[in-house]
Amino acid sequence: MIELAPSILSADFARLAEQIRAAVAGGGSVIHVDIMDGHFVPNITVGPPVVRSLRKVTEVPLDCHLMIENPDQYIPEFADAGADWISVHQEACVHLDRTLNLIKEHDCRAGVVINPATPVDSLSEVLDIVDYILVMSVNPGFGAQKFIPNSLHKMRRLAEWRAKRGLSYRIEVDGGISPETVGDVVRAGAEILVAGNAVFGHGDPKTNAEKLLKAGLEATLQKV
Repeated sequence: MIELAPSILSADFARLAEQIRAAVAGGGSVIHVDIMDGHFVPNITVGPPVVRSLRKVTEVPLDCHLMIENPDQYIPEFADAGADWISVHQEACVHLDRTLNLIKEHDCRAGVVINPATPVDSLSEVLDIVDYILVMSVNPGFGAQKFIPNSLHKMRRLAEWRAKRGLSYRIEVDGGISPETVGDVVRAGAEILVAGNAVFGHGDPKTNAEKLLKAGLEATLQKV
């Protein structure tokens, strides 16, 4: 099942509620919230208060992507603010197993994220714990970056492992997702498509979301 997760990183924060509703009307079924602390990544975005406000304006799941140091310290607060999914970076977690279980203890879906230069094999010991795996196809920190093609082999590998081991995690991709790249990532195994600039960067978010989701669904018919 292909799902579109519009990322508010590229949205107009002065009209955030309006833009989220438009993206959801266009087929977005998850709202992706990029949490950046200025340390783990070179940018600062939002925190629990914004998540709490988002919870008031939409009923779709809130996918909080923690690009922060010491994520264990903040997981309870994001869960309390209304996060439904929480993902943490493999690179930021000294005790990844513990962190993923902490997310689950707060009744959220647990995800793990890997940066472009992180080998996908580093996740082999947590595949049976996670609900989803987010493959970064750009270096995290800023929107509107160019897609890194080398990320495709990670999605393929994750899909192969899932089939061989009889697991059920989902595969998410974030970075440079557009009508031009969506076919490649879906054919590689991605099911949850995070898109910021392609949805909110220009034009109508509803129309943009519809076009992107349509392209993703069409690509599923081309899988070999």
